[in-house]
Amino acid sequence: MAEQILILDFGSQYTQLIARRVRELNVYCEIHPYNHIPEILSNYKGVILSGSPCSVRDDRAPDVDLTIFKDIPVLGVCYGAQLIAHKNGGLVLPSQIREYGRALLTTVDHHNELLKEISIDSQVWMSHADTISSIPDEFEVIASTPSVKIAAFRLRGKKLFGIQFHPEVTHTTEGKNLLRNFVVTICGCAQDWTPDQFVETTVADLKQKLGNDKVVMALSGGVDSTVAAMLVHQAIGKNLYCIFVDNGLLRKDEFEQVLHSYKGMGLNIKGVDAKEEFYKALKNLSEPEAKRKAIGRTFIEIFDVEAHRIEDVKWLGQGTIYPDVIESVSVKGPSATIKSHHNVGGLPAKMKMKVVEPLNTLFKDEVRLVGKTLGIDPLILGRHPFPGPGLGIRILGEITPENVRILQEVDSIFISGLRKFGLYEKVWQAGAMLLPVYSVGVMGDERTYEKVAALRAVISVDGMTADWAHLPHDFLSEVSSDIINKVKGVNRVVYDISSKPPATIEWE
Repeated sequence: MAEQILILDFGSQYTQLIARRVRELNVYCEIHPYNHIPEILSNYKGVILSGSPCSVRDDRAPDVDLTIFKDIPVLGVCYGAQLIAHKNGGLVLPSQIREYGRALLTTVDHHNELLKEISIDSQVWMSHADTISSIPDEFEVIASTPSVKIAAFRLRGKKLFGIQFHPEVTHTTEGKNLLRNFVVTICGCAQDWTPDQFVETTVADLKQKLGNDKVVMALSGGVDSTVAAMLVHQAIGKNLYCIFVDNGLLRKDEFEQVLHSYKGMGLNIKGVDAKEEFYKALKNLSEPEAKRKAIGRTFIEIFDVEAHRIEDVKWLGQGTIYPDVIESVSVKGPSATIKSHHNVGGLPAKMKMKVVEPLNTLFKDEVRLVGKTLGIDPLILGRHPFPGPGLGIRILGEITPENVRILQEVDSIFISGLRKFGLYEKVWQAGAMLLPVYSVGVMGDERTYEKVAALRAVISVDGMTADWAHLPHDFLSEVSSDIINKVKGVNRVVYDISSKPPATIEWE
């Protein structure tokens, strides 16, 4: 790709958000750790330095040699701005007053290209413990707030800029305008990176890379694997072999529904009923991570057997997306394991195949846009995320066929209700949990002692953070009544009102 923006990650929680905002301008960008800068910089039209939880005054502060960028425009955001000032002889000191939250720009140099069409009194979002107290003579201040004199600056005669606020967050009301000014006006990017262009380029690259080789893929019915499969299918047709494994932990009737939808898309797919193998592997397991590992291990064993039934397969296709790639090469290394990843690892090593990942440069919302370009059914593209271990991590405690049956029925009523009330598209993810808790109830004149089901629905953009969905009371009332009346084994329904963080979206 000839035109792209390089984003150097210094460990900010907002780095991925910067990339998303640049992509929304139809400009391709890549995130690289500050200590793993690409050797060839000629393809980059501009560089953005991210924020960081560190201080430039620390002995081991993240650092980069800015002279390597020569004539490439550079924009420092928060820590990135402080690093530019610090390395050029400016003074960065601890903030004397709190500089976190909303602030208003009281002076704006509208003659400067970076601040074109940025309003006086425009709201920006501050988040820093240090502040730039002075800049060298060759620099000039181009924006201020009442408490931050040097809110934005530039090096005279050069395309080097720094801002002490975050343009990528929605609290900075004109942040997208500022990023457009930098990426389009200053860097000269053409804004031609579109879903159509991505499909055309990716399919051509896949044809060249794969040739007449065979590729095998595991499909789940989810967005990522489906879009990845369709891209590979467009490139090599029947040389793509898809396998859909029923692990006994899918939603009600999902195995049959997914197979039917894939047949309609022309994919060469085989369904494998492996419920009993998974139930056997999960017998007597109740600890969440032990269940995840058993499910992952069993999947690898079954998929490996099925893949070897196909002769001369050289490639394993995967629906890896960009956040997974970023996480694996992050500044601090992979994050501490909260839970093992939804995607099943270990397959490439076991099967001794080369890996093809056509979506590994895309964010989730971009995958959906590419899917739309490919003509994939909106019901598939709009499907809520569903974890790889499926209901295995929504049944707390031991997994049995009876517990699966109960939760499938509960979940089906919940999801059908969301669709009926027009709420499904307004929620990012929803599902039901079966708790290892028994509750006393009364039905008719009889006392019951049955399980508790918990309903969970969240609003989110990418799952990194999420808020619980404020579903209407009449909806919750009807769904609760339906579940208790129709699902034998459940006599109490609760609704989860925990946000992420501190809770996770899934219960296990």
